[in-house]
Amino acid sequence: MKTFRNSIFLIGILFLSCSETVKSPSNKEYYATWQHYLGDPGRSHYSTLYDIDTLNVGQLKLAWTYKSGGVQEGRTTQIQTNPLILGNTFFGVNAAIELFALDAQTGQELWKFSPNSSDNSELGVNRGLSFWNSNSAEKSRLFFSSGSKLFAVDIENGELIPSFGKNGSIDLRDGLGRDAEKLSVVANTPGTIYKNLLIQGTRVGEGPGSSPGHIRAYNVLTGEIAWTFHTIPQPNEYGYDTWPKEAYSKVGGANSWAGLAVDLERGIVYIPTGSAAFDWYGGDREGKNLFANSLLALKADTGERIWHFQMVHHDMWDRDLPAPPNLLTITRAGKEIPAVAQVTKSGHIFVFNRVTGEPLFPIVEKSYPSSTLIGEHAFPTQPLPTKPKPFARQILTENDLYDPNRKAFVDDLVEKSEDTDSPTVLEKLKSITSQGQFMPIDTTGVVLYPGADGGAEWGGAALDPTTGVMYVNSNEMAWIVKMKAIGQEGANVSIGESFTQIHCARCHGGELQGLTGIPELQNAHLRLSPDTIKAIIKKGKGAMPAMPNLTKKEIDEIAYFLMNLDEDTDHRTEKITLDVPYALSGFGRFKDDRGFPVVKPPWGTLNAINLNNGEFLWKVPLGHEESLNDPKIPVSGIENYGGPVITAGGVLFIAATKDEKIRAFHMKTGELLWEDNLPAGGYATPATYAIEGKQYVVIACGGGKMGTPSGDEYRAYALD
Repeated sequence: MKTFRNSIFLIGILFLSCSETVKSPSNKEYYATWQHYLGDPGRSHYSTLYDIDTLNVGQLKLAWTYKSGGVQEGRTTQIQTNPLILGNTFFGVNAAIELFALDAQTGQELWKFSPNSSDNSELGVNRGLSFWNSNSAEKSRLFFSSGSKLFAVDIENGELIPSFGKNGSIDLRDGLGRDAEKLSVVANTPGTIYKNLLIQGTRVGEGPGSSPGHIRAYNVLTGEIAWTFHTIPQPNEYGYDTWPKEAYSKVGGANSWAGLAVDLERGIVYIPTGSAAFDWYGGDREGKNLFANSLLALKADTGERIWHFQMVHHDMWDRDLPAPPNLLTITRAGKEIPAVAQVTKSGHIFVFNRVTGEPLFPIVEKSYPSSTLIGEHAFPTQPLPTKPKPFARQILTENDLYDPNRKAFVDDLVEKSEDTDSPTVLEKLKSITSQGQFMPIDTTGVVLYPGADGGAEWGGAALDPTTGVMYVNSNEMAWIVKMKAIGQEGANVSIGESFTQIHCARCHGGELQGLTGIPELQNAHLRLSPDTIKAIIKKGKGAMPAMPNLTKKEIDEIAYFLMNLDEDTDHRTEKITLDVPYALSGFGRFKDDRGFPVVKPPWGTLNAINLNNGEFLWKVPLGHEESLNDPKIPVSGIENYGGPVITAGGVLFIAATKDEKIRAFHMKTGELLWEDNLPAGGYATPATYAIEGKQYVVIACGGGKMGTPSGDEYRAYALD
């Protein structure tokens, strides 16, 4: 462990005014415990605990560790869980998506629940749990998702509660108005509790034929659906005219995978949604596409829409809203305003009056170019907040390049390119489009910056309810995206290659070369049999989602193509017509041949922004690329996944970084106060809690992202 008292890595520091009004947080009981995902129903990541403060945080010691299990040899796994602490009991999830309970003081295991689900490896992460506290004879319960199932588990013994759903679980594929057996639906982020309702979003596929993203509220006792909100509106519903007439029965996505927030006092639930599927081409879904890419405010008891704001019209860039919104109170001219703030992948923060939906900083509609892809009609404008300024850079220019004469490497392979004929970084940049946000993707290549993983990501932002200051970590990684025309009417094409591009390139790369933590498929025939490939497509494996919507012919064609067996049938003489005539042919991080981002550091940042006035307080690099060896850059910042926790002791805790460390920062200045090496990357949001007056900080060390090893340890720190 390291303590830092004299080393401050700051960029443009502005200090909080000594005269700034400090508010007492409402709902103090939520902030003193960690009984909700990300700390409280408003997703503030904030704790009123102050035993650990800016003066003694350097004295933190390891209090306990727990090896949760679930890591499988030969398979990349992760633990992205933000745990819950109920009384003296700690609840978490391991890499195999098993629920466990520990003594929160010692880390001693009390019980473990394995769902024994045939599809519990599908989309193999679980970011947290929902807790319903019974005030009656009914059992208090945890809601826990694995694969397509949502389970109700007795907190006392880890047993299923059979009165919920069918013997203790429900199937999230039911109730969507389509054939459940052909849908891929999971809940990787927990829902939120309002009275006797569990309001739940889901993660669905991102390609053609994906499931719709309905928001549903379930009765916590029976599992019955109490209400449904259609994010792709049906006939006679508001927003129906922003889609083609039959879109509600064909198009998928517009789902909420990032997590929800709820104002318990006002009975309003706030729901961020993602893009419609297919993420990168919308020729089959012309229009604004409400309620994709929107922040929805619904009546929590009925699902009735109160207000909404769409942050990306007709998304063609996979700009899902990536994190739960934060509820806060903003002070303007001495008046307190109930507010909600939403961070985005593009590095913007939208702030609204959470009762009326009125923007609290002006938002302008900016014009952007039209698309060059056949059948695609880009929406002519996109909304941008005028304040706060973006917390991530917005455009990649020649002046922004770190080392323009290095060879370009636009993949995510661990092995670096040895192609001496590849272009330099500068040459590559000049050959593609790089003009900032919302440039339509084309067949030549477009820089997406911030990249597909932000800006902000699923770890989300922390919000201090006493000051209105937001703390958000951000990635600074450019990506290159390129499309390829497939299945043109009358054209002779390889069916197997076309289906593979449509359904596989999004994750495995345009050339099937693999992305960080995702295997390449170019040599799949050397390690997999056709039957194994077909089984993985049907059922999913690890982070690979099941694709039950694909026909037997589609699955067979993909398997044959990957096995290089298409010589048996001359696919090139067949003619096909596809609903979506384009697929990704290039998709990956824009790096040089050393694997470094092409942009000048910092490559990851931590930001403090006062949302009362929209002004930045400080910005510091987060993490360090230890192989950089550049004396001019002592702290590079690095790609990061997982969010911060903030405390009344003035300390911000965050892991998240590829260098596999957990750190503590001074909330007022951004000064690095302490750090420790983790046994595996902490790609999760920490939690903090107290028992018998002793404060603990805990982090899941699951690793497995960005090429780092997987792990299974939970690690808790405390003062002696």
